[in-house]
Amino acid sequence: MKRQLIIGTVLTAMVVSASAQKSDTAQVLVHYKFTHVRDTTNRDHPYTENMALYIGKNSSAYKSYDNVLEQAEFKKQLEAARASSPDGRVQIHRNRRGSSAEYYEFPNEKELVRKEPLVMDMYLIGDVLPAINWKISGDTATFGGLHCQKATGHFKGRDYTAWFCPDMPLHVGPWKLNGLPGVIVQAYDAKKDVQFMFDGVEKVFVAVRDIKEKLAEVKTDGPGPKMVMIGGNDGDPNVIELPKNAIKATDKEFSKLQDAMRKDPDAFVQAQMAAHNANRPAGSDQMKINIKVGPQPVINNPIELPDRK
Repeated sequence: MKRQLIIGTVLTAMVVSASAQKSDTAQVLVHYKFTHVRDTTNRDHPYTENMALYIGKNSSAYKSYDNVLEQAEFKKQLEAARASSPDGRVQIHRNRRGSSAEYYEFPNEKELVRKEPLVMDMYLIGDVLPAINWKISGDTATFGGLHCQKATGHFKGRDYTAWFCPDMPLHVGPWKLNGLPGVIVQAYDAKKDVQFMFDGVEKVFVAVRDIKEKLAEVKTDGPGPKMVMIGGNDGDPNVIELPKNAIKATDKEFSKLQDAMRKDPDAFVQAQMAAHNANRPAGSDQMKINIKVGPQPVINNPIELPDRK
């Protein structure tokens, strides 16, 4: 009961955030093969995932491309199930793929926002865009037709090598990496424990803005995916926009919520459902949800390490 009260208090204390950031549209997608040695006792089996950096005129969004594809597949299954259901009620088992966290960089405002779902709610964790003291060298290389320069810098306890394309004017990169005069298309730490390896680039042209008729004409260079799937943000993952009805939280607050959910998922879900059902019209069906928290991966080598003093 005490834990339920704490969870309910934390959830109630957070306010809904209407983001002041303007909507943007991706002009270019850079694909990465992300690799992270989470468990140093099992280096032969690192965590891997297909990621993508959606680059607009003024902002970027870094997210799981595996997750984008899964969302598109789920949306199609849901629409088909609803169409065949007499009363419109459906029950579909969803096999989620990829990480759920998304990172939004706004270089002009020097702002970084992480978007994370937690069971039924969406959270926005804002922070200042981290400053990285990069040293640019004269070394050059080409990735998928992109002429790039080399830079090195220390960030979050790791020494990174990055390759950036100065022909792409927005100063963004994968995850929290940023601050070079161009887009970071590849980066890795000295031990190769964390790697964002270039896997292709796409130029995106949205032909029709109507959601029902959106088409993407794609030109692909490199070994990455050959097409952009439609799904995600209002049906279009190419839209770079923070949700207007999300809960604003600090990193510390969100970490407490994650810990509470892992320790007692039933109590956490009940607290969320109670909050949601309290706002539903009288006489409407009450929301029901079941959640199972499986075994957590061993992480003795987090992506962010403490700096030695």
